[in-house]
Amino acid sequence: MRLYEKTASELSEMLKNKECSAVELCNDVLARINETENKIGAYVTVAEESAKENAKKIDKAMAAGDKLHPLAGIPIGIKDNISTKGIRTTCSSKMLENYVPPFDATVMNKINNAGMTVLGKMNMDEFAMGSSTETSYMHLTRNPYNTECVPGGSSGGSAAAVAAGEAILTLGSDTGGSIRQPAALCGVVGMKPTYGSVSRYGLVAFASSLDQIGPLGKSVKDVAMLQSLICGHDRYDATSKNIEYPDYAAALKENAKSLKIGIPKEYFGEGIDSQVKESVMKAVKEFELQGAVIKEISLPSTEYAINTYYIIASAEASSNLARFDGVKYGYRTSEYDGLVDMYEKTRSEGFGDEVKRRIMLGTFVLSSGYFDAYYKKAKRVQNQISQEFTDAFKDCDIIATPTVPASAFKIGENIGDPIKMYYNDVCTVTVNIAGLPAISLPCGKDSAGMPMGLQLIGDKFSEQTLLNTAYTYEKICGGFDVLSKAL
Repeated sequence: MRLYEKTASELSEMLKNKECSAVELCNDVLARINETENKIGAYVTVAEESAKENAKKIDKAMAAGDKLHPLAGIPIGIKDNISTKGIRTTCSSKMLENYVPPFDATVMNKINNAGMTVLGKMNMDEFAMGSSTETSYMHLTRNPYNTECVPGGSSGGSAAAVAAGEAILTLGSDTGGSIRQPAALCGVVGMKPTYGSVSRYGLVAFASSLDQIGPLGKSVKDVAMLQSLICGHDRYDATSKNIEYPDYAAALKENAKSLKIGIPKEYFGEGIDSQVKESVMKAVKEFELQGAVIKEISLPSTEYAINTYYIIASAEASSNLARFDGVKYGYRTSEYDGLVDMYEKTRSEGFGDEVKRRIMLGTFVLSSGYFDAYYKKAKRVQNQISQEFTDAFKDCDIIATPTVPASAFKIGENIGDPIKMYYNDVCTVTVNIAGLPAISLPCGKDSAGMPMGLQLIGDKFSEQTLLNTAYTYEKICGGFDVLSKAL
C-alpha cells in the first residue's frame, strides 16, 4: 500500500512515529499526480518545488523534536479561488489566468502555520459558477470512477484529486453545493461548514452571503481535523462568528442511540433517481437499527429554493464581479477605442458564457422596476426557508437527504441546458440559503459503479453533532473506500 492511499489521520500518526517522512509522503503524492493527472486534470497549478521545500522543513523540525500540528507535512490541494501568495490564483478564468496574489487568504495562513504541504491549486468551474467543472477556462476535469463523466462542481478538481489519490486533503468552497455535490459524485467526504465559521477573507467572492470554504477528504476524521484547523473568528471577515470552536476530531464519537433524524419528503420526490433514493433510505435504516429515531418532516418552501438561490447568488455575483474590468489587474483586451470600449471588450472576452449569463441575470433582478418583483421576493423566501429549518430542528438533531438527484452524468451531456444543470443543486442550495452546516458521505454505488451521496444537515454551529453522526455511519459501513479503482 502506497502512502497516497492512506488517510490524513493515519499519515499523521505515521509521521509522528517516524514510520515515514514528510519528504517521502510528498514525493509519493507528487508521483501519483504524475501518474494520473493526464487522465483526471484535477490541478490548474502544481507547486512541486515549494511543496518539496516545505516537506524538508517539516522533517527538520521533527528531527529537532519541535512540537508540530497533527496535520504538519500532510499534502493538501487548494481550490483555485482561494488566495495563495506567490502561487497563481485563476478562478479557472481567462480573466485571472496570470494573476499571482500578493497575500494569503486567512485559511492559507492557518494551513501554512500548521506546516501542511500545499501541492497546488485545483481546477473548478469558472468563478465557482457551475455544477460539473465544465465551465473552467483551463481544461476539463474528469471523474476518477469513469473519465467520460463529470466530477461535479464547482469544486470538481478538489473532489477528483482526493478520489484519485492526487491529494490527501483538499479545500473547496460551497455557494450552493459546490463541496458536497462533487464529493458525492466522486465518492469522497465533503463538508460545508456553518456560514461564518470559516473566514472568507481571501476567497474570491461569488455570492458573499452564501460562500463558505470547507474541507474534503477520505474519511470523516480527516475532514474533522481540517475543519478544526480552518475554523475560527477572523477580524478581516466581518461575517465570521466570534465563538469558541471545539477540536472536532478529538471529540469524535459514535452517537446513533436516541438520535432524532428528520427525513424531508420534498427531497425524495420527482426528479430524484430511484437508486439514489434507495441508497439514502438504506443508510437511514442503518441508523435506525443502531437506535436512532427516524421521522418524516416537511420543508414546504423547498420547491422555491432553486429559483431563490439563483436570484440571490446572481445578484451578488453581478456586484462582486464588477471589479474585473481590465484596469487594475487581470485580463485586459489588446485592442480598444476608449475606456468604455475597453471595459466592454475586456469583460466580453475575459468571462465565459455561464459567468456572463449569471452577471446578466443578477443585473436584471437588481435593476429598477424588477428589484421588488424578484430580489426582494427571493429574500422573503430565504427567510421562510430558514424559519422552516429552525422549526424542523426543534424536533430533529439531524436532517438526512440525497446530496445529488443522480450519479455523475457524461461530459457534455447537460452543458447546453442551463436549467438541467441548475437542477443538480436542488438538494444542496437550501443549506446555503439558511446558512447551515452539511456533510456529504459516500452511501453506495449505482448499477454503473458510480458513487452516490448521503447528505446530513445540522443546525447552525452544530458541526460536532453533524460530524459525530457522519462518523457513526462511517463506522457502520466499516470505513469508506474512496479511492477509485478505475485508474
